[in-house]
Amino acid sequence: MTRTEADAESSARPRGPRRVLLLHGIWMPGLSMAWLGARLARAGFEPEVFAYAGAAAGPEAVVPRLIERLGAPCHLLAHSLGGLIALRALREHPQLPVRRVVCLGSPLCGSAAADGLARHAWSAPALGRAAELLQRGCPPWDGAAQVAVIAGRSPRGLGQFFGRFEGDSDGTVAVAETRLPGLAAHAVIPASHSGLLFSAQAAGLAEAFFRRGRFGD
Repeated sequence: MTRTEADAESSARPRGPRRVLLLHGIWMPGLSMAWLGARLARAGFEPEVFAYAGAAAGPEAVVPRLIERLGAPCHLLAHSLGGLIALRALREHPQLPVRRVVCLGSPLCGSAAADGLARHAWSAPALGRAAELLQRGCPPWDGAAQVAVIAGRSPRGLGQFFGRFEGDSDGTVAVAETRLPGLAAHAVIPASHSGLLFSAQAAGLAEAFFRRGRFGD
């Protein structure tokens, strides 16, 4: 290997934690994070999926389990409800060695779609024990970990039938619902809510943030 090749390999290697814990959304299985995990692995990270029962268990049961997995330095990549679960864990336990968090389409400011679902007796059970967290969202972020959000603006999703969105949305979550005060970075890309899980642009932005704490070079 030449010096130039060695330098290129060194610069591509993640600095800081290589371990990335992946959290899925409320109705998605852990397998839904597999594509993003494969992208992170190719980029030199060590992805692990944290699977949980989003609606059935609720944050009171999930957060303690998540905390057990966060004993070693890592980053977090979380989709939808997973982002709210992640920030709740870090707020309750600020000593956890999590350096950076990327939330994909997480309604950190509260979800209008969740409000709409909760208003109907036939649809409210779908939210289960995660309803309150989804409706309320998170307080402004002031924790030690750097937090970024990647939001989608392709409105394809069932959420639009339950909530009225102001401005752009990914079909389930409005972009405005992702703009939590205290974020280190925020980006909006052409993707739907579930499409964020298979977006090369989202994966690239997440990789960049884990390496440098920002989305740009």
